[in-house]
Amino acid sequence: MRNVVVTEFITLDGVFEDPGGAEKTEHGGWSLKFWSEDSGKFKYDELVASDAMLLGRVTYEGFAAAWPEMTDEAGFADRMNSLPKYVASRTLDKLEWQNSHLIEGDVVEAVSALKQQEGQNILVGGSGQLANVLLRADLVDELRFLVSPIVLGSGRRFFEDGSAPRMMELVEAESLDTGVLALTYRRQRGAG
Repeated sequence: MRNVVVTEFITLDGVFEDPGGAEKTEHGGWSLKFWSEDSGKFKYDELVASDAMLLGRVTYEGFAAAWPEMTDEAGFADRMNSLPKYVASRTLDKLEWQNSHLIEGDVVEAVSALKQQEGQNILVGGSGQLANVLLRADLVDELRFLVSPIVLGSGRRFFEDGSAPRMMELVEAESLDTGVLALTYRRQRGAG
């Protein structure tokens, strides 16, 4: 059985909106000043431990606009572009980015079926609305946060109102060189 791993750039006050600045929001790009080799290694390691990505429409559109043109010596871009990408959307009907598949029907059922397959992790990056749906359905096995040492005071927060309570166990905490905390939480089965 595969694990669903949700990974987010997040601020001390829980904002995850537009960390890279692609959406041009008020605070967009806040995470860039904290990027380092350490955070790059964290993202690389979680990507190579995954053999599929699960994305919501907004994140998919942002990634699909950027990643096909990127290259790097480490192979991160090649991995991003070649992995199967499963996209949850009610409005998209055509996906241009290579190896992208539109989830038809109920997303909870589709992700449950993906989890039953053999393979590595299914990585959910960004995609806050989708991640919250998966949390409420008890399908998230790990939460990984790169917590930047900044308080924005406004912006879309990761946890939506009405999120079902879930007991998570802190299984790893690492302080990166720019003050970012890399936190990994694992779901506690039977606790809720």
